[in-house]
Amino acid sequence: MFLLFPAGDGKRVEIVELGRGRPLRALAGALEARGIVSSARLFTLYARLKGGDSRVKAGTYQFSDGMRPGEILMKMVTGDVYQRLFALPEGYSSHQVAEMLEKRGIFGKEQFLLACRDQGLLAELGVTANSAEGYLCPGSYNILPGRTEREVVREMVLRQQALLDAGLGRQGKAKGLSANDLLTLASMVEKEAVLPAEKPLIAAVFHNRLRLGMRLQSDPTALYGVRAFAGKVSRDDILRPSPYNTYLIPALPPGPIGNPGREAIEAVLNPPNVPYLYFVGRGDGSHQFSSDLPSHNAAVRRYLRTPSVASPGGAR
Repeated sequence: MFLLFPAGDGKRVEIVELGRGRPLRALAGALEARGIVSSARLFTLYARLKGGDSRVKAGTYQFSDGMRPGEILMKMVTGDVYQRLFALPEGYSSHQVAEMLEKRGIFGKEQFLLACRDQGLLAELGVTANSAEGYLCPGSYNILPGRTEREVVREMVLRQQALLDAGLGRQGKAKGLSANDLLTLASMVEKEAVLPAEKPLIAAVFHNRLRLGMRLQSDPTALYGVRAFAGKVSRDDILRPSPYNTYLIPALPPGPIGNPGREAIEAVLNPPNVPYLYFVGRGDGSHQFSSDLPSHNAAVRRYLRTPSVASPGGAR
């Protein structure tokens, strides 16, 4: 009877950790205590008879009381571990990441942002910036129950540092770019680009403007700290005082405006030799690039129907 019927009706769901070296009988006791199996003794005996006690794999598992003992054992033997995957998109700011985590019910927004600004954690990781902005590596993460905001921020930062340590950081230094400058430029490229193929061209525009002492005039920088960039800025946006607003400051922002991926970083390190100084969005995700102001103004008149509102790619 024990093998044929589950302990409950499937409404109880529990997350259980099977650590390396932990005996199966200890796990069976935890399963009984949480109402997943009706008898720890019988479950342990069953597992031994099946030879599963020596084949179970360590990990975090999700069980319900609607599972039969055979299903529970099979889950652990095959290593069907519980996953709570979270994807950090390229270019997203720390605020956007925090909002996503809160909507998923993983962390509270403010708690995650506090971890991103934790000076002790940043110092431990060798990050000299005021926050982890730019240092959170885009990608997929398995955020299991019990993990803290600090632990997840640490993992994200370590992944980004591993990317830089793999050679990208050295390339940046060879080009006179600190890690902060490299990630700042890459974050701007990431925010401006819609098409991956245009990232190197946008990076080239920024490099050319910096070399000539021109203001970068990048739309996303005018919105950083105000709201997420969605492709449009107003005249009030570009005139709003901010240390990040490259319409007003004559250099790079003090830090990244988002978290760039590898492609954007590589685009900053290896921009093509093109004469472009301007770009404007065509409205379909692509950009029109120009080498001189008259050509750029003509492109603006062609592609922007409302003169007071810019589209993606605001170097003007």
